[in-house]
Amino acid sequence: MYKRRLIPVLFLKDGWMVRSERFELHQFIGDPVTHVERMVQWDVDELIVLDIGAEQSTVQHDRSDYKNRPVRNLLEFITKIAVDCCIPLTFGGRIAHVDDVAIRIANGADKVAMNTALAESPQIVTAAAERFGSQAIVASIDYRMTDNAPEVFVDRGRRATGRSVVDWARQAERLGAGEILLNAVDRDGAARGYDLETMDRVADAVHIPVIACGGAGHQRHFRECFEKTRVSAVAAGNIFHFTENAYPRAKTFLKQTLSDIR
Repeated sequence: MYKRRLIPVLFLKDGWMVRSERFELHQFIGDPVTHVERMVQWDVDELIVLDIGAEQSTVQHDRSDYKNRPVRNLLEFITKIAVDCCIPLTFGGRIAHVDDVAIRIANGADKVAMNTALAESPQIVTAAAERFGSQAIVASIDYRMTDNAPEVFVDRGRRATGRSVVDWARQAERLGAGEILLNAVDRDGAARGYDLETMDRVADAVHIPVIACGGAGHQRHFRECFEKTRVSAVAAGNIFHFTENAYPRAKTFLKQTLSDIR
């Protein structure tokens, strides 16, 4: 039987893990390696790490009180967590060339997520899929509600495209993406549940797996998304930073109530 997944998302900004809200507010919460180690201990299904720093951002560590030597750049970070993390790893952020995909995969990423490249250089998606296989390419789609309709935004959720989410998802599939990470910007950090209608529409419109993201504030939101949509996986970031909602507890809760959870 096909099993559905629960996936943690870690947001990386200037070398630190952050808690995100509406893609605008970012609360720094600690060393990224430590957070990855916690995910490994939790035996998560897989892990998504998204670099949301500015285009020219660098890894900026000036703390000396961590047990781990801080990573100095993004590639070193990918390599370290790939070695420590014996779980599927998706890494996204600042993909401008096929070589950017190649470097991340060579350093240990199993999949690479592309967002703005879908709008500015769609040929990169196709070239990367042909080179590494569609299973290695994730179309990361961010959207906001505009006039009560979901509109795709790029450039870290700041620039409107004028395109509908369903059309964008279908185009990503045609280009060669093997999976879609669908993130509701308006619900990011809001903890009021997933946009079930949009998630289900997109999952029904394409033939590749869709990962729902944005809005989780309680374990029941995971269950609701699995029960009321056809998404293949549910992802969340902020909620897993709270002990009462830690990943193992959420996973146990889902397995007690649903039969198709990995």
